[in-house]
Amino acid sequence: MPRTTEEIALANPSPGTRRSLKVHRYGRPGARPRAYFHAALHADEWPGLLTLNHLIGLLDAADAEGRIAGEIVLLPYANPIGLSQHHHGYNTGRFAADGGGNFNRHWPDLTDAAMEKLDGKLGNDPAANEELVRAALKAAAGDLPRRTELETLKATLLSLSTGADMVFDVHCDSVSMMHLYAHKSHCDEAMALAGDLQSPAVLLEDDADDVPFDSANAAPWIRIKRRLGLNEALPGGCFAVTVELRGHNDVLDDLARSDAAGLFRFLMRRGVVAGDPGPLVEAPCAATPLAGVDVLQAPGPGIVAWRHEIGTRVEVGELMAELVDIEADDPAGARTPIHARASGLFFARMGSQARQRPASSLQKAFRCMSEGLFICLSRPYPAARFRNRGTGVPRRICRLTRESSSIMAFGPRHP
Repeated sequence: MPRTTEEIALANPSPGTRRSLKVHRYGRPGARPRAYFHAALHADEWPGLLTLNHLIGLLDAADAEGRIAGEIVLLPYANPIGLSQHHHGYNTGRFAADGGGNFNRHWPDLTDAAMEKLDGKLGNDPAANEELVRAALKAAAGDLPRRTELETLKATLLSLSTGADMVFDVHCDSVSMMHLYAHKSHCDEAMALAGDLQSPAVLLEDDADDVPFDSANAAPWIRIKRRLGLNEALPGGCFAVTVELRGHNDVLDDLARSDAAGLFRFLMRRGVVAGDPGPLVEAPCAATPLAGVDVLQAPGPGIVAWRHEIGTRVEVGELMAELVDIEADDPAGARTPIHARASGLFFARMGSQARQRPASSLQKAFRCMSEGLFICLSRPYPAARFRNRGTGVPRRICRLTRESSSIMAFGPRHP
């Protein structure tokens, strides 16, 4: 059946203000497998907007040929609230300006509400159990409060995504290679997707304490199985993945077209779209546990001068960067070396010139056996406010909006 498009209004935050979500639907409602896509939940992360624009073109062509075998729900943008936030010419779409926090943290956990609705209903029929869990999660999402615009956004997105067999939350980093986040129980699916996208990094996590959107979709299935001891009797679930499409400035048609083609191949492999995806492509990396994070601390304020480009493999003890003290009277003695504490691939950083405060987190190393993946980050915030995704370890940094001209360091903020 042809694509349908609807607009869903959010609660208006003030008189004269209206924002809405656009939703494209492909295939017969209720058909399986079901895939859900959205981009720019962090509204300052734009590569995914262009990638999904190209994916819509591929899906339209497949739809015209009658090849949509399952159901696809696609939102070309996920966060009209964040898209509307600007400060001095910069989009500030990572955090809600009304104090609502990070748009991709602290999503509702539907597990307990779904468990109450499932009480005494599950049996030994795996297919029936799967449908009952989907219905319970859908009902739990429908019961979420919608008092504010942000609550309405979260409730609407979860109502659209809950029940999907696969959820794609499309983001980007600051300056980065592509990488994927997924639950460790979905390693096979994540590695298959990494093959089709040729992602050089796959980061696997356990239950995420800070509940990003992908975890809000995948974790309830995992927790319900675990609590009720349903392994064989509840085979289904939701493969939810965060796709980080390189860096903020990688908004290029060639990259977006290639990434859309990779996502489309994955849909064919999973039976959502009929067609031949070609032979299975090997992922260019091994999966790495996100819990193996190693944080390097900036020894003081200053400017970070990087010594490596992303994509470089580094060894333990290798010079990664130097912290330049701009207050030093003698430039020759103004540099403090910062060395790698694990070996692996240096695949992301915040910027070529990053401002640092004393004891701020500078770099993460994701270890896997003898080799790891490095991700360099900057700009600290009070440790009590943020936690590392999936580890529960306090963090002092967050990937924020681009700050190409903000390279100066200042004293610590008060909590």
